[in-house]
Amino acid sequence: MLSRPVFVYTELSPNPNSMKFVLNFELVPDGLSFDYPSVESTFEEGTASPLASDLFQFPHVKRVFIASNFVTITKDEAIAWEEVLRDTKTFIKIYFEENHPVFAEKTIEKNTVIVDSRDSETIQQIKAALDTYVRPAVESDGGAINFQSFNEDTGTVTVLLQGSCSGCPSSTLTLKAGIENLLTRMVPSVKEVVAEGV
Repeated sequence: MLSRPVFVYTELSPNPNSMKFVLNFELVPDGLSFDYPSVESTFEEGTASPLASDLFQFPHVKRVFIASNFVTITKDEAIAWEEVLRDTKTFIKIYFEENHPVFAEKTIEKNTVIVDSRDSETIQQIKAALDTYVRPAVESDGGAINFQSFNEDTGTVTVLLQGSCSGCPSSTLTLKAGIENLLTRMVPSVKEVVAEGV
């Protein structure tokens, strides 16, 4: 059996402790992302990931995030990327060359994105703005943003920030100056954006 060529390149993210390892093929269906804050989380049914579990075997790995065609790894801040980058990148390349699975079989089945027809017009507008304007920028930095809720009374949108956004010093600025600005302009009933996972 011919194995596909595997190319891995790295990109810095705004979070100095997070590095984005980009592959030349999709790992996750569009719109899905998986965040693993601990080795225990890699075994949870419905989100289990052998790849994330194996990455936690490296002592410098503190968080693993998988989306689109990349894996974002957040390292222990006491260790410099120069010390661990080559080994981490080599591991990822070999892992895919040997055709090991990214996820347990049930993980993708349980996580297909379903558009909720019960969403109000406002929530549909918020989700569309996030997907069109915010998600591509956040993913390019090795993170993800997901809509959590909208409070009609206060005009507050709650989003979940994952990947390199977790613990990133600039994520609060991105949230207020970027995302909140955009949503309040595009969706008049939005007054504020708050985040979980920061």
